[in-house]
This record gives sequence, C-alpha cells and structure tokens, in this order.
Amino acid sequence: MDNRSIGVFDSGLGGLTAVKEIMELFPNENIVYFGDTSRVPYGSRSKDTIIKYTHSDIRFLLSHDVKMIVIACGTASSAALPHIKEDFNVPIYGVVDAAVYAAVRKTRNKRIGIIGTTATIKSGAYTKYIKDYDPNIQTFERACPLFVPLVENGHFNTKVTELVIDEYLKEIRGAGVDTLIMGCTHYPLLAGAIGRYMGPDVELVSPGSEVARFLQKKLNSENSHSPKRDEHRYSYYVSDSVENFEALGSIFLEKEINGQVSKVDIEKY
Repeated sequence: MDNRSIGVFDSGLGGLTAVKEIMELFPNENIVYFGDTSRVPYGSRSKDTIIKYTHSDIRFLLSHDVKMIVIACGTASSAALPHIKEDFNVPIYGVVDAAVYAAVRKTRNKRIGIIGTTATIKSGAYTKYIKDYDPNIQTFERACPLFVPLVENGHFNTKVTELVIDEYLKEIRGAGVDTLIMGCTHYPLLAGAIGRYMGPDVELVSPGSEVARFLQKKLNSENSHSPKRDEHRYSYYVSDSVENFEALGSIFLEKEINGQVSKVDIEKY
C-alpha cells in the first residue's frame, strides 16, 4: 500500500478529463494536478520546447513526493515521453499507449482515425504504435489545432464548434473509419458534437478514460493503492489564472473546485 499522491499534468485543463476518471476508479487516492495554463497550448510548440516544458512539469510534481506521474497530455506523451522517461526515478505513464491499445481492440474494419494537436500528429506516435500491434490497420490522421482553444473557452456544443469539426473531420469520416482516437485530453469535452458528426457506428476512444483503466491494472498488480482516504486528497496547481481554472475546471470535473487551486511559478522547476 502507498498513500503518496498520483501526479498528473497537462498543458491546461484537458488533463482533468483523466483526473475525473481516476477519481471515479480510485476514490481513496490522493491526486496532485498541474495545469501549465501560462504555456498552453503545447501542440504548436517545437519538440525541444515540449521536452523542456515536460521536464519542468515533472520536476514540479516530484516536489510533492508523488508515487507515479500521468502525462495527461497527448502532445507531451507523444513528443516528449519517449525522450525523458529514463531521466526520472518514478514511473511515468502517458496517454498514447493506453488509447492505442483500446483502439486496436475496438476496430472491426481495421480503419482508425486519429485526431490531435499539430505536434501530436507530426510525431506520428499513434500510427507507429498502432502498426506495432497490427501492420494491416490503416490510419487516417488530422491535426485539429482549434479544438483546444474552443474547449478552453467553453465552446463544447456551439455552431462554431460544429463548423470546425466539419472542416477537420470530413475527410476522416469519408475514409470510413469505425474507430476514432481523440488524441488530446481536451477533446472528450467535444465528444458529444464529434460523436454526432461521425455517426453511431464510430467508436470514440478517450485517452483519459483509457489511461485510468491502465492505472487500475497497475495499482492492482503492484498493490500500491492508497489504504485510506485523505481529507484533503486533491490539490490543483496552475501557472496562470486561478479564477479561470476554477471556473472551467469545475465543468471538466463536474464538481466545484473553488479554493483548492494555487498558482505556481513553473519557471523555477
């Protein structure tokens, strides 16, 4: 048993979709979340910059003596994790592997769509891992850089969102995919609109949900669950506005987080 916290970070609010799933699966676990809201989005940054940001995010979480770290950011998981995993003496898990494993199991016609930030799609990580499982699977990728700012500004089901979804996803829908990886943890907030556009026969894969299920297996196999529920078990940190994070974060988590968020100078890490 291990009562230390699980550390989770993302470039902004999107990682809270993973945190919500972890909370539901592990009600006793302590969670420290960091949202790098002053440097969001990561998806338009260079690989070197993403690696630099990822290093500092991890160092911040390690200052809280976490027992493991979840990179709840598709961009950092795909572009940075392969290069930094051996730099730290703590288990670090990304969302890419978990989402790929789920998508490969779900597809029936071996045609998988992948959407993500520009950096995620440019990395080619999703397609590479899918081909490692089954080289006969066809993948259809599309960068969707406007999805993150839409989510961060509360546009979940608006006309603007519908227009952007049509622009980004019409070719993937036309390719006849039966499975779509939402390769950024912001995107599940658009799942309703994306699902309506893609149609009922297309399975949507949420990286946050899948990484939470992966953690469930990991904690069970290693017997590293928290043995008790801490009264103050959830801590949230951001690198920019606390007020904006509290307002939108409560929507992501479907619960109030007022008074639980602190601002940190991430440049010190």
